[in-house]
Amino acid sequence: MQTQTPTGRLVFTVTWQAKPGEEAALVEIVRRFLPQARQEPGTQLVTVQRVANDPGQFLFYEVFDDEAAFAAHQETAHFRTLILEEALPRLAKRERTQYAPL
Repeated sequence: MQTQTPTGRLVFTVTWQAKPGEEAALVEIVRRFLPQARQEPGTQLVTVQRVANDPGQFLFYEVFDDEAAFAAHQETAHFRTLILEEALPRLAKRERTQYAPL
């Protein structure tokens, strides 16, 4: 049996619940954000899904090399502009959970 070694040291899920009527705007923000986030050094994976029966609920899955990569991610212009300035005011709820590899 082959053993896999986790490559990411920091894993997060982030859930968003859109305010009513803000779903389409959030989709466009995410579409602009993802290509930039995926190019960041130390970012191994960033993917976003929507709940099939609730288009206002979003799930982000993010894997970073380390704390420094995650900190750098939060300081990028695209994170500050698209997430903090444009997306957050459109959210009814936002939760982040950090996971550790086994």
